[in-house]
Amino acid sequence: MPFLQRDGARLFWRLDGDPARPVLTLLNSLGTDHTLWEPVMPVLLRRFRVLRMDKPGHGSSDARAGDYTIDQLGEDVLAVLDAAGIERTHLCGVSIGGMLSMWVAAKAPQRVDRIVLSNTSAKVLSEGFADRIAKVREGGMASVADMVLGRFFTPRFVARANERFHSVRTTLLQIDPAGYVGCCAALRDMDLRPLLGSIKAPALVITGRDDYSTPPAMGQALVAAIAGARHAELPVAHISHVEMPARFADLVVRFCEGEPLRDTPDENWPLRNAPLDEGTRYERGLQRRRQVLGSDYVDSRLKSLAPLNTGFQDLITRYAWGEIWTRPIFDDRTRRLLVMAITCGLGRWEEFDLHLRAGLEAELEPAEIEELLLLCAIYAGVPAANTAFQHVLKRINDNDKT
Repeated sequence: MPFLQRDGARLFWRLDGDPARPVLTLLNSLGTDHTLWEPVMPVLLRRFRVLRMDKPGHGSSDARAGDYTIDQLGEDVLAVLDAAGIERTHLCGVSIGGMLSMWVAAKAPQRVDRIVLSNTSAKVLSEGFADRIAKVREGGMASVADMVLGRFFTPRFVARANERFHSVRTTLLQIDPAGYVGCCAALRDMDLRPLLGSIKAPALVITGRDDYSTPPAMGQALVAAIAGARHAELPVAHISHVEMPARFADLVVRFCEGEPLRDTPDENWPLRNAPLDEGTRYERGLQRRRQVLGSDYVDSRLKSLAPLNTGFQDLITRYAWGEIWTRPIFDDRTRRLLVMAITCGLGRWEEFDLHLRAGLEAELEPAEIEELLLLCAIYAGVPAANTAFQHVLKRINDNDKT
């Protein structure tokens, strides 16, 4: 495990993903560890190399004695970037993680590309944290667990009590009280408002409509104070990316990749302000088409173009591949299975065979295809599934012969 020794504490960090991709550093909230980001990691890792860390007393990091300061915790982030060999990074932080993102963006602007500030504020009410410190010192983490979880999530998410909720709850109860209290002190004493005007990195502020820890007005104050900052609001409470991971990850990917966002009545759902130019869409689509179907196949199709179908091939490259297959939420495995299910149900066997071949060569297992076709048998009809099984068996037999 990678650890860093700083100010008497051993700090844990981890770096995941393709070294060729841009780095995104994720900074989590008070009372959680780096695993808080697991719901969005599959999407983010397809676009970024992701760095995570545990604050003192959280997760695998040691607690320091006494009160912490936001400066000390911010220096921890910079030290982790140095230890990981990261010169520049996007920053995405939730709650205190967002506060540390603002601190780093203001104090070390040369290290930061873009920042996503989720459910956070430059200043919080100190009285609430003074009361929380007293409770934890007297009764440990269990004394505040229900209150904290009730602020983290909406009542409907708490009532659902799925595995994501229980993972966060278990982690909260395992936090070292000394580390929790130390971070509470940093929040109690923090005032980042004088730094906001010096933040030059493009910023996206995400607020939760039902967030009582950092209400939307606090996020809107950040938007007003940080030059050029954008704003998106989701119908969630304090930990947006656990309640709505798909929508949160979509926002982060689009913003960090530089796609312009516009406000819409639907909680500021991210959309392009203007369409990509046709040349860019075609080149992006051609690259994506080769990734999914294989370069040899795509090149053979392009070589066999005739005047009659050139326009059609250009159309599907620009829109099927340059628009739909480049969207961030679904991974390739999910898209392959969905396309195979649809083409099976419609009896489009040439297209079914195309994605079957590419899927088996790239990542799909026969067991996954079997499950898919059992569902097709129920919802698209036994004859369609029967035909599909014959196509699959033939493809597997042909692969075995080669």
